[in-house]
Formats: sequence, C-alpha cells, structure tokens
Amino acid sequence: MSDEEIFKKAAALIDAANAEDPNHETADGKSWPKELLYSQRMTDMLQRYSPQADEAQRLAIRAQHIQRWKSPRSDFPEGRQGYLQWRTGLYRFHAETAARLLVEAGYADEVVERVQQAVGKRALKVNKDTQLLEDVTDLVFIEHYMLAFAQKHPEYDEAKWLDIVRKTWKKMSEEARQFALSGKIRLPEPLLPLIQKAVSGD
Repeated sequence: MSDEEIFKKAAALIDAANAEDPNHETADGKSWPKELLYSQRMTDMLQRYSPQADEAQRLAIRAQHIQRWKSPRSDFPEGRQGYLQWRTGLYRFHAETAARLLVEAGYADEVVERVQQAVGKRALKVNKDTQLLEDVTDLVFIEHYMLAFAQKHPEYDEAKWLDIVRKTWKKMSEEARQFALSGKIRLPEPLLPLIQKAVSGD
C-alpha cells in the first residue's frame, strides 16, 4: 500500500473504533457518537491551527480520546488520588489502543512510537508532538466544551474558574495562546470576561 492508503486505513480504523461509542451528542442538528464527534473536532481544529502537521501528528490528534468510554472515571476511587490513577490509566489505554490500530494499518515502528508518545501525554513542553496535541486539545475545549462544563458546575465560583482557565493556558504554547486570542476560534461569549481576566493576570 502507498503511504496515503496506509494513512486512510489508519484514520478509518480510528473512526470506526470511536463510532462504537454508546454515548451520543447532538451537533449541528445531528446525533453523533460522542468520541467520534470529539475526534472530528480535534481533526478540524488541527487543520485550522497547524495545517502543515505530518501524518503522525494528524493520527495522534485523531486518536486523542480513542474509545474513552471503555475506561470510565467511575471505575476508580473518588478523590484526587483516584482521579490521577484514572488519568494515568486513560493515557496508557489510549496510547496502546492507537498503537494497535496503527500496526494493523501497516505503520512502521517510528510512526507508532511517535503517536504513542503524544497520545500518552509524554514530555509535554519538550516533545513537539505532545505539545501540538495539547494545544489542539485546549483549543477544542475552549471552543466546544468550556461553556457546557461551566453549566455543569454552577457551584464553581470565580476564583475556581480563574484557576481552571489559567491551568489550561499554562499548558498551551505561546503560538496556541495567540491563536486563541486572534479571533480564529469561537470563544464562549458568557465566559469572555472571565477568560480575559484569567489570561491578563489581573
């Protein structure tokens, strides 16, 4: 197979895996498997933010939440320790699942390893693939999910929200921060004053 055919096969395998999600979400009047929609939003954001991304980066972005529902938060203890165990296990699960599908598609070890490193969230700020995935993740969160998250947590006060926005901002590269503030993504209008306050350092 050609490189293009291998990429298309890998992308199709990732999409098919995410299409199995029993949880659905409505967007643009259509019901989507939740993680398939998320994967599509990640892919679209990458095209807007970094259209020159190579195959390994595009595959990592697509596989960021692959079959996430198979490792639910409820399987782990409550509290911060349980949360950290869940996140660590989730990163490993995503990385291993993505790697298995890339091998099935016919990718060589080098690409598989790069995707595993990025999806496993290894070496943030050092590994360019991991940082790109983090940037796109945060941009997608701000544009598509931050407002819904806020509506689910009306108990959070302003200080809590400033902390959430600042932690998100801290993980992003300077390029992603500039992209977010340049009008190239849709910022959640009700949260605009909070976002501006958080990133201005006031």
